[in-house]
Amino acid sequence: MNQNDLINTRNATMDEAREEMANLLEARPANYSLPQPLYNDPQMFRVDMEEVFQKEWLFVGMTSEVPNKGDYFTVEIGQNPVLVVRDADGSVNAFHNTCRHRGSRICTEHRGKVANLVCPYHQWTYDLKGNLLFAGTEMGDAFDMKEHGLKKAHTKTAGGFVFVCLAKNEPEGDFDEFLETLEEYMEPYDVENTKLAVESNMYEQANWKLVIENNRECYHCAGNHPELLNTLLEWDDTNDPRASDEFREHCAAQAAEWDAEGIPHEHRSFGPGLRNRIVRMPLKKGTHVMTLDGEAGCKKLLGRVKNPSLGSMRILHLPNSWNHMQSDHFIVFRVLPISAQESIVTTKWFVHKDAVEGVDYDVARLRQVWDATNEQDRILGEENQRGINSIGYQPGPYSETFEFGIVNFMEWYSETVQKNLKG
Repeated sequence: MNQNDLINTRNATMDEAREEMANLLEARPANYSLPQPLYNDPQMFRVDMEEVFQKEWLFVGMTSEVPNKGDYFTVEIGQNPVLVVRDADGSVNAFHNTCRHRGSRICTEHRGKVANLVCPYHQWTYDLKGNLLFAGTEMGDAFDMKEHGLKKAHTKTAGGFVFVCLAKNEPEGDFDEFLETLEEYMEPYDVENTKLAVESNMYEQANWKLVIENNRECYHCAGNHPELLNTLLEWDDTNDPRASDEFREHCAAQAAEWDAEGIPHEHRSFGPGLRNRIVRMPLKKGTHVMTLDGEAGCKKLLGRVKNPSLGSMRILHLPNSWNHMQSDHFIVFRVLPISAQESIVTTKWFVHKDAVEGVDYDVARLRQVWDATNEQDRILGEENQRGINSIGYQPGPYSETFEFGIVNFMEWYSETVQKNLKG
């Protein structure tokens, strides 16, 4: 079999996988979990990567991670290494982290600072806008430097969030409307004047969709997250069917405080399955932020915030992020797939840029609640994956009362994949 035959066989196999994916999603009852292959089959995982993670907008990090010219961080989106860098104009750009010479990764560290982007293999050199500056005289007189700049990834920023899209063309939809709202709602926190306090990366032996499903419901919280429930109220909205009158009264009292400080809080959502969602919710009465005792995590409040009891502004972005914005620090979460049954969950804690570690905040204290919660969720996700791998597994029903967030997620996932498969 020659090379062309091998490529044709590979393409035929993927075409079959795409057709199977479309059929499985078309036949799936709306309020049931997915068929087994969509959680554990390598071919279905490749379809997910090609139709979701290589076509949709993904959250990768915060602009304050690259505060100055030449600051960068890297991220692996499946087999696609990407680098995010601040250029001389102050813009944040994302590039495929692969040299135009022979494809080596250019930035090999997780984060750093550079004057130019220099490939360590043969020293091809690019400026911070991706233009090729140096390739050596060995390439010959006919070599066109302008044709060999770094390949850009689509990049958008709003409210300090950085999103990238690896598709050839940006996906259509209401993403820009979400970004306008995100900019408005993040204004009080002044993200450009924050800094990364600490970061964790947790390896989880579970399909990325199981990680998101677990996040989209708190049905499991009472039995698994004692540290989190010291401060977090399970309800995600005053319209939550489980919400009590006492909770609604608490929300109304907090809303009056938010209004007095000019803090936006109206629930906003965008896209199928509430794909992009912003909602500000109070924490338990008498608590300020998500620390173990509910007391301050950092002595310096963020931005123009004056009230330490702002609750938590929850920001959802499918397919790969949820976030908690609080008065003195905020926490962002990023999920990236590794394989059909492996994911990486990255958690980052941010504080005011002038806050001094050991004086204004203690890293261990900041991390305590979410380190415990992430580990608890890892175990739940991995046990979920093991059970799904069984020959005894069959899709089960979601509770429309307790698990409506998963129903929304599955609506978005199914609609998005089927749309992209047809496109």
